[in-house]
Amino acid sequence: MEQPDQPSHQRQNNLESEKHAATRVTIIGMILDAVLGIIKVIGGTLFNSQALLVDGIHSFTDVASDWVVLAVMRLSRKEPDADYPYGHQRIETLGTLVLGSILIAVGAALAWENILRLLSGEAQLVPGWPVLVAAAASVAGKEWIYRYTRHVGMKIRSDLIIANAWHSRTDAFSSVVVLVSTIGAMLGFVWLDVVAAVLIAAIIVHIGWKFTWDSVKELVDTGLSEDDTRMLKTIALETDGVRNVHELRSRRMGHDILLDVHLVVRPEISVSEGHQIGMKVVTGMRDALENIRDINFHIDAENDEKVPHATDPGLPDREALRRLLTEKLGELPPQSRLRLHYLKNRIHLEIFLDENHSGPHLTTEQVRAILADYPWFGSVRVWVAAN
Repeated sequence: MEQPDQPSHQRQNNLESEKHAATRVTIIGMILDAVLGIIKVIGGTLFNSQALLVDGIHSFTDVASDWVVLAVMRLSRKEPDADYPYGHQRIETLGTLVLGSILIAVGAALAWENILRLLSGEAQLVPGWPVLVAAAASVAGKEWIYRYTRHVGMKIRSDLIIANAWHSRTDAFSSVVVLVSTIGAMLGFVWLDVVAAVLIAAIIVHIGWKFTWDSVKELVDTGLSEDDTRMLKTIALETDGVRNVHELRSRRMGHDILLDVHLVVRPEISVSEGHQIGMKVVTGMRDALENIRDINFHIDAENDEKVPHATDPGLPDREALRRLLTEKLGELPPQSRLRLHYLKNRIHLEIFLDENHSGPHLTTEQVRAILADYPWFGSVRVWVAAN
């Protein structure tokens, strides 16, 4: 059973709005990255700063990642369809994985190149003062686009946009390193420029690894944290009518959470009451975690982890049991009703009769005597309704 989702047209409008917001902020960031990348690469080359040159290459990786984001956001915000009934958010996860892999590859290559330069001991030239100006402009610009992009990512609940925001902030961090190393080089510690280039590359690798690892965990359906899982179980257990909770499973799809939970309720209640109890659990869980998208709940009369459901063909269904009673007791009145409880691999039977029924006179003891020798028999009660 599942809580109904929002109307299809409303969800489609939300997806379009989210896609538009993501596209706008990404294009703005891409233009900024391209401008800063050109400035830093030219400045690093002309004014003897290896650190600024590497920082410029980092900015161009931002441009490449922005293209990835634009393509992925267009696909991941499509409406669910027959092939992807849960939606296309995993495309966003895959895009984040690609983005992280790009960062790792670029960062590792830059780190290796500058480590070799540092170990070779080749003479370094002192960076010129325009390097400071370029680095300061980069810090200001990248910090601004980080805050703007992260705000949009949180608003539309997109891990990919948030990841891209942090990619921008790494550029701001690396520009700070360029500022410090350039000042140090101007004071006589020329080797600081190459060391800074290695540190910047290490920052790129670290952020790329984080994105990659988080995406891998999502793609293999890693569940919620133990604390969140414990909290959701507590919410269910504190809901009136829930006797136990088992098989609470979770997975992520983009920023959304999907849940499956089995709720144990009293076996004698009606199907509709069991469903109502489940809906109360759903409401409580959604209030606790706002990014839960779907909750599928299964109503159990007992914990079927401890008592597996019987598969023995000798366990009769409703029609087979009615035929057996008819064979042993005669034709039951048309208005009679049977209520069956399948518990612990036995059948517990209730028979409801009208007071003026025209069929055979039945008592609880009589039916119990007839069914007592069957291994699947649990208990029986005969109820006669008074007019």
